[in-house]
Amino acid sequence: MENKINLLVENIEKVIVGKKSVIVEVIAAMLSGGHVLIEDVPGVGKTKLVAALAKSVDGKFNRIQLTPDIMPSDIIGFSMLNSETHIFEYREGAAMCNFLLADEINRASPKAQSSLLEVMEEFQISLDGKTHKLPAPFMTLATQNPVETYGTYHLPEAQMDRFIMRVSMGYPTNAEEIEILGRMEFENPIDKISAVVSLDEITEYQKKVTEAKTSPQIKTYIMSIVEATRKSDDIKLGVSPRGSLSLHKAAKAYAFICGRDYVIPDDVKKMAIPVLSHRIMLSQKGKAAYSTQQNVIASILGTVPVPVTENV
Repeated sequence: MENKINLLVENIEKVIVGKKSVIVEVIAAMLSGGHVLIEDVPGVGKTKLVAALAKSVDGKFNRIQLTPDIMPSDIIGFSMLNSETHIFEYREGAAMCNFLLADEINRASPKAQSSLLEVMEEFQISLDGKTHKLPAPFMTLATQNPVETYGTYHLPEAQMDRFIMRVSMGYPTNAEEIEILGRMEFENPIDKISAVVSLDEITEYQKKVTEAKTSPQIKTYIMSIVEATRKSDDIKLGVSPRGSLSLHKAAKAYAFICGRDYVIPDDVKKMAIPVLSHRIMLSQKGKAAYSTQQNVIASILGTVPVPVTENV
């Protein structure tokens, strides 16, 4: 099982250079049945990452560029009257796929954002009294530029909470960018990769992730981290119960990626920053002391005692 996931990581690395940790986080989110918010500047490979993931598992990939005039029907689809049969027929929107890249989600109107987030939560589309199931697996990867704020609609904390992770790819190193120039000189590397895992296998892996064992000590460790965010003077709004559930799911997925059917403290620590950082609001004191949400979570991980566990 581990070999297939390693094969998936290696296949995506043929397209994305030097971002193995981000690739693993996105795969962990997929195996958890969750969605990812990619917060980064333009041009660092967000679209290529999603396209490479979709091609590696033989899934359908759609991209929608979100703007203030995007309508909910562009995302979820609409009913159209067939002039011959005089019956309303469903026309699919961008969400009817396995992997949806929602580019610049913070540029969409609150109404369009809500329709997308509802689809993410329900994994189905309800329209004109009919329900349309999304294909399995379904995953949304939404992007937003953390620098530009002009003409954007801020995602409320309640909506941010629906993403299992927030990740950032960042700029490549000098050596990595030279490698990218070489790979892209004559052809697009994404044209050379093919599927290494099937959609059915991903669905099976998702079931196995839910079956991974978590000891009482690990559950207590997760709750100690979450509780620390609620009691810290540096944090104005702590992690919700959805956050602790998400950390538990992500830790199980990371354990599976590592070839285990049980969770260890390192799995929790590895997933804590991408899973929890976007779920907190810093106080003025926290902003002055740590500047970023990720730094606060890292500080908490350094203070919460790590349990000693046996393999379960």
